[in-house]
Amino acid sequence: MARPRGQPGGGGHRGGGRRGRGTGRGARVGPDRHGQRRQLHHRQLHHRQQHHRFGQHHRQHHRRRVVVVGQRGFPGHGQPARRVRWVVTARAEFPVWGTTAVLVVTDPTRLRTATALLRAHLAEVDLACSRFRSDSEVSRLHTTPGRAVAVSPLLAEALGVALRAARLTGGLVDPTVGTALRAHGYDRDFAAVAADDPRPIGVRRVPGWHRLHLDEGRREVLLPRGVHLDLGATAKALAADRAAAAVAARTGCGVLVALGGDLATAGRAPVGGWQVAVGDDHRTAARAPRSRIALGGGAVATSSTTRRAWRRAGRPVHHVIDPRTGRSADVVWRTASVVAQSCVDANTAATAAIVLGADAPAWLADRGLPALLVAGDGTALPVGGWPAAEPVVA
Repeated sequence: MARPRGQPGGGGHRGGGRRGRGTGRGARVGPDRHGQRRQLHHRQLHHRQQHHRFGQHHRQHHRRRVVVVGQRGFPGHGQPARRVRWVVTARAEFPVWGTTAVLVVTDPTRLRTATALLRAHLAEVDLACSRFRSDSEVSRLHTTPGRAVAVSPLLAEALGVALRAARLTGGLVDPTVGTALRAHGYDRDFAAVAADDPRPIGVRRVPGWHRLHLDEGRREVLLPRGVHLDLGATAKALAADRAAAAVAARTGCGVLVALGGDLATAGRAPVGGWQVAVGDDHRTAARAPRSRIALGGGAVATSSTTRRAWRRAGRPVHHVIDPRTGRSADVVWRTASVVAQSCVDANTAATAAIVLGADAPAWLADRGLPALLVAGDGTALPVGGWPAAEPVVA
């Protein structure tokens, strides 16, 4: 979106824990849900991200000016009353899982506590769900096929979420695509995957999610021989949901957690909503957004065929596997972004949209999910009312 004419722009911020002022970009005017006032929102949420060594993080404080215009309480002249409110947030970011973790809180005094909670939570999820760690619970499951194994509450929840996603999408999002991903060369951390591997792809049939047996009551999992799990489609989104909720509960403030393309919120949103820039790549979305939206709550997730992409046997491949073929999904959409009540639901729908290809718009519309689909040539197709003009609770 272009900045409306006549609105202030420019400004900036200072990092390192000092506060800066700025009116920002991307102003938008519209009535609130009661039709009694209009809000002029300045400044997009995401700022240019910087790369840091693992174990370090960058802190920033931001102030965003919100001009509230209302007719009530101003007698006589027919001119709207105006009052300016400054919305102060604090932000931290650090590298994790080959992407960037971003944390924003509405109480800057709680940023240090919130960051420590987020780091601890992500470490727990990694130890439970990573297929690239030999000491993870998922890796241990792969070494004990054919028998029931007791798992932690966290892994049981992650597997339950993955199976629910499979049921809701009719198997379009399937946690048993791990074998197919390995056949495509994605058998290690993505930074170590060969950018251009000449070896042919050994097409491997996806075993199917129904072969994974989870006893949620006893927290036991039975993984058949030859089945390799990949929880990437849902575990990162679950981590965002859980972390946002945990941080909000501990700090008592509004919280936004973004892990790459998976963004979750919890607690009370700032005035004007969470300002979110949506783009093809989370690293450049703030500078070159496809869309800017205001979230009053809920989550948004973007699934992409341009990130985590490489070449195998002379053809481009990516990490979104179509369980029906065992190959990377045909690239009809470069990215699919979906707004939903939870990040898990948003990610599930976005992944399914990539797999569905041309059938995605109707599938999303039938489920009432606001979405933005970007075709291979860059054409953007909004679905289900995307973007909302006002902050909405998903």
